[in-house]
Amino acid sequence: MPDIPRLNKAPAATFAALTDADLARLQALLDALPAPLEPLDLSAIDGYLCGTLLQPQPVPPARWLHRIVDAEGRALPADFDATELHALVQRRHDELDRAIAARRWFDPWLADAGDEAAPTDAVLPWAAGFALATELFPALLAIDDAALVEPLALLYMHFDRADLEDADALLAVIDTLEPPADLAEAAEDIVRAVLLMADVSRPRRAARPPARAPRRAAAKRHQRR
Repeated sequence: MPDIPRLNKAPAATFAALTDADLARLQALLDALPAPLEPLDLSAIDGYLCGTLLQPQPVPPARWLHRIVDAEGRALPADFDATELHALVQRRHDELDRAIAARRWFDPWLADAGDEAAPTDAVLPWAAGFALATELFPALLAIDDAALVEPLALLYMHFDRADLEDADALLAVIDTLEPPADLAEAAEDIVRAVLLMADVSRPRRAARPPARAPRRAAAKRHQRR
């Protein structure tokens, strides 16, 4: 199995994350969307937002937000007020953005697949949302860096192998991985994968060295001595 580092869970962030009540409200707003719109479910939204945030260049809301309310990108009816829905999704987007930028733990929104379901059943909607983002915004997967293969394998291992075409390198790594034993391990795999990909697509800038005084100013100080 590849040597993929484990995560230390940092304390909760100080900004306002979505509460259980917020999630219930977001779900109600999604349920209220009229046909034929087919909105992403909560878990898929979370994966989609992460896939969007991992792009090497920021993706403006005008390009990603409309896919939340319909996976096909169909427009909302002119008389439908999506202000609250968009605001809740934007809050989660900003929360994830801060966590990724700081390489900090976040709690993925995983589907409730039932007590007897395998962790893969809970992860699949999240991974599907992530895959949708990488399909719409291909710059992440276009990066030619072998360091992306292992974290991608942690996510794509939950898909049927037949759906992974022309992905020999990815499948080779997937073959070395063991499925998560439970939801806690599945969540850790997701966060670890996202943060490892961020190291490639959104590298953290090294601290700048202290600025040096211009030579002319330094020379004047020397003359005054």
